[in-house]
Amino acid sequence: MKTPILVVEDDRGMCELLEIGLGRRNFDVRWTTDPRSVLTRLMQDAVEAVVTDLHMPGLSGIELTKQLVGNRPDLPVVVITAFGSMESAVEAMRAGAYDFVTKPLEVDALALVLNRAVQHRALREEVKLLRKAVAATHSFGGMIGDGDEMRKVFDLVHRAAQTDVSVLITGESGTGKELVARSIHNQSPRKNGPFVPVNCSALPEHLLESELFGHTRGAFTDARNARRGLFQHADGGTLFLDEIGDLPLSLQPRLLRVLQERKVRPVGSDAEVDIDVRILAATHQKLEQAVEEKTFRGDLYYRLNVVQLHLPPLRTRGNDVLLLAQHFLDQTAARLGKRVERLNPKAAERLLAYNWPGNVRELHNCIERAVALSSYDQIGIDDLPERIRDHRPTQALLISDHPSELVSMEEIERRYILRVLDIVSGNKSLAAQILGFDRRTLYRKLEKFGLPS
Repeated sequence: MKTPILVVEDDRGMCELLEIGLGRRNFDVRWTTDPRSVLTRLMQDAVEAVVTDLHMPGLSGIELTKQLVGNRPDLPVVVITAFGSMESAVEAMRAGAYDFVTKPLEVDALALVLNRAVQHRALREEVKLLRKAVAATHSFGGMIGDGDEMRKVFDLVHRAAQTDVSVLITGESGTGKELVARSIHNQSPRKNGPFVPVNCSALPEHLLESELFGHTRGAFTDARNARRGLFQHADGGTLFLDEIGDLPLSLQPRLLRVLQERKVRPVGSDAEVDIDVRILAATHQKLEQAVEEKTFRGDLYYRLNVVQLHLPPLRTRGNDVLLLAQHFLDQTAARLGKRVERLNPKAAERLLAYNWPGNVRELHNCIERAVALSSYDQIGIDDLPERIRDHRPTQALLISDHPSELVSMEEIERRYILRVLDIVSGNKSLAAQILGFDRRTLYRKLEKFGLPS
């Protein structure tokens, strides 16, 4: 299909010449000699770029460019200016023109500029669509996802937030367990109370006990003043116990008593203090196995695990990778003041093919690095970390013993198509032959799965 463009030139002969010359270079040229009719003409004709002369009676090319940029900012404008008139070229670019070409016109040079302009417009439209997709996805508290697994997570987050029971959040490191905990708190009746997180694996046992329950003056060496514990700081709100599987066995009975009695006794004190705290806990460990191995108390496990919410790993979430990547790209570009807008198709393909052992946290780190290093308006393969850039998938299927990590047949098909394309270095004719598709079917599937086509 030829690319439709509009030529605005008061010289009818030049319009006809460009119609023939650009027509031979795969452009469908529509033209007008009246620059004042362009906006009305664009309401009738769908074109992908406008070429305008600079000096025309009735309305100059600069004024027309300003009108087009104001009314159709999505439409690139290429201005024709006299040779050596750099001031006019600069003025056109300031007015919002995509580029300029000089007279005498070389049709090949104009075609090259137009191809770049049309491609640039297509890339901007891709970015818009992806940003709309990000905005339209189901999300809670900064979590983004549009697949069935994450919709189930969001539904459970919403329902769990309306109650006051304990929730155990499970999933691999980096899947966003604290984001889920904050989302539950922020949607709950306790949202105006404090949200207090503590990492049970980050502190040695004697300090963790004091952090959780508080202490009196002189309770131990260096306890020069009494101190309230995190349970008291979270009174009226939520206490988030991250990595609960690493809680020392000696502290587990004390935590269980607090959950049962709703009272806390500071270290060194004989008196108990009433508390009103909701407990949310998270772990990447299999606590059922820890209970069997006697490294975690069964009674505490069942007290914490009233509602269990499992977060799927990023490698099973399909096109959510690109939605999250665009979200992180926009955030980072705004923070760093860089004009990076999108991932190019090759970089997107690498992100989709990678296994993401560090999950969403690793993806966030990867995109931050890429935006910081990128010298262009898009992230390319060279901007990605070496482990992702050079990754070659060895399996089309995910082998797991956890039901929530098993993937659908649709996801298996997506991964296998990616694998075949990777092996044949992107040769779509050969890939279609191997897969048993015709090329049209392969392109439809690539479009369906959000893969570069």
